[in-house]
Amino acid sequence: MGLPSLGLPELLIILVIILLVFGAGKLPEIARGLGKAVGDFRRASQGLDLEEELGEKKEKPES
Repeated sequence: MGLPSLGLPELLIILVIILLVFGAGKLPEIARGLGKAVGDFRRASQGLDLEEELGEKKEKPES
């Protein structure tokens, strides 16, 4: 039992609800905060990937 995918009509309905709740003036601020959060998450996940790679290289003995 998976989640249904969101199509264009569903996304438009969500956008209209967000506009009604927060107002058009607040929307750029919300989008900016969301974009910053996504960027921070990506940077953090890339940092973890690099740490894992460095850890694997240190653990392997050289022959």
